Amino acid sequence: MPTITPNLWFEKDAEAAAKLYCSIFPDSRIIDQHTYENTGPDGNETATTVTFEVLGQRVIGLNAGPAFKLDEAFSFMVECDTQDEVDEYWDKLTADGGEESMCGWLKDRYGVSWQIVPKLLEELLRDEDPEKAKRVMHAMLQMKKIDSDELRRAFNEPARV
Repeated sequence: MPTITPNLWFEKDAEAAAKLYCSIFPDSRIIDQHTYENTGPDGNETATTVTFEVLGQRVIGLNAGPAFKLDEAFSFMVECDTQDEVDEYWDKLTADGGEESMCGWLKDRYGVSWQIVPKLLEELLRDEDPEKAKRVMHAMLQMKKIDSDELRRAFNEPARV
């Protein structure tokens, strides 16, 4: 059966990024690393791959120079059970040069995009009462890091007459 493995292009930081992710998330490990000499169009480039698992998801990081840049078109979504998990992952991934974005999105110091989302968000957005779900969506759209208490407040806000 085929598998899907995200492959992230780095200029030079694949190993450092893999080590960071494996230090942050449980069930994560570096599997192997290979360097390929005399590769590329000119025949004299060096490429390195780092294969690792993050939360059990296999990923390959490729050091292959500046030809391509990571961007928000691809992100890893981490669904968290608690606000403490959201806070921990958010803080660790934005540390040392990471950037906060909107609606639970961030970029880590290596340019990889992440969505750090409490499972509660999906539960509240799927509520059968469309007004409650709409209030939750509106609240979330105002946030950078998602705050579960604020989501609950929006959900439980009494209807205005």
